[in-house]
Amino acid sequence: MLYDAFEVQSDAASVTRAWGRALHEGTTPWTKGGYGAPATWIAAAARMMMRAGLTHARPSYGIEAVRIGNRTVPVAEEPVLSTPFGTLLRFRKDLVSEQPRVLVVAPLSGHFGTLLRGTVRTLLTDHDVYITDWHNARDVPLGAGRFGFDDYVAHLVRFLEAIGEGAHIVAVCQPCVQALAAAAVMAESRNAAHPASMTLMAGPVDTRINPTKVNELATSRPIDWFERNLIATVPRRHAGAGRRVYPGFMQVAAFMSMNAARHMHGHLDLYWHLAEGETAKEAQAKAAQIETFYDEYFAVLDLAAEFYLETVKTVFQDATLAQNKLTFRGAPIDTRAIRKTALMTVEGERDDICSVGQTVAAQDLCTGLKPFRKRHHLQAGVGHYGVFSGRKWEGQTYPLVRSFIQANA
Repeated sequence: MLYDAFEVQSDAASVTRAWGRALHEGTTPWTKGGYGAPATWIAAAARMMMRAGLTHARPSYGIEAVRIGNRTVPVAEEPVLSTPFGTLLRFRKDLVSEQPRVLVVAPLSGHFGTLLRGTVRTLLTDHDVYITDWHNARDVPLGAGRFGFDDYVAHLVRFLEAIGEGAHIVAVCQPCVQALAAAAVMAESRNAAHPASMTLMAGPVDTRINPTKVNELATSRPIDWFERNLIATVPRRHAGAGRRVYPGFMQVAAFMSMNAARHMHGHLDLYWHLAEGETAKEAQAKAAQIETFYDEYFAVLDLAAEFYLETVKTVFQDATLAQNKLTFRGAPIDTRAIRKTALMTVEGERDDICSVGQTVAAQDLCTGLKPFRKRHHLQAGVGHYGVFSGRKWEGQTYPLVRSFIQANA
């Protein structure tokens, strides 16, 4: 019933968007004619109507070229390997010189991998970049089977094997746990494709340290409560009909509720920037920036129920990795086996999702690594998203990550 109720709401939102488009087209001659208010107010309201509701369509990465040195180099998306649940996507550049190969491990937490386009764009200048482009579980047929915690780890191992020896990992947020697990699995099996280095950014390695609201929510109820109240069945109209999922709209609603005032002011700002009219260039630029953020934020991805529940149980409730008691396919994993994969951890001073101390905990787990193979960076003045996007990421954090990868290439 949960998903059915959302579908009814989505259908109503599509009607609102249609009326918004009609109203916006009707007011365009007045706004272009310079009539000012109240025409611009009505046009702004129509634009807001056009934005009603969420979408399950993956946005575009939109990276067509990157500046390298004194020239602009075209970028093309190239699927390297695909499974029903994800694609190893390469951002191919035609260069004569070889660059370090980097696998960006994107979160599987309600949004698409395109949330990391800024991270990818920055890395592309100096690296041959790949990303885990996860698929929407809502659109994966039931016959494709399950996708749990171990399946995520197995995908990382398989993707690294496809990239080849000497690749590097940059994991962002939630998959820092799976990236560390994959590195341990590959180290224990002496897999030749083990990563040369691993950069873990703002990830929940040990959520017992400085617990955030997210951590407290995950531990406030037994796991069967999450299954009863947050898991839904995909309706018939979708390719994944019958699959049990944790809906992306639930995740967005949870994040919105954490910072309700901030999102409300964001939409009010958007309305008034739009209401200033098409002649105000500064207002247009600010409106476009807010719209771009929410276009990405409101593009949601459903998670396979088993992956969501196993993650809540393993990472947040039992802190299995933090105690070095994690298993893979029923066999224990020992992070002390990691001896050749250099480790860098990055945290944000103001992170309210993965607080200070939760990611650097990986350093203590990897006791098999010599000190010169470890590095930590605490980025001052940033929250969660500032760790991997924005000006401080580009100007302060990224140069350190680049140096670390080059030192271990």
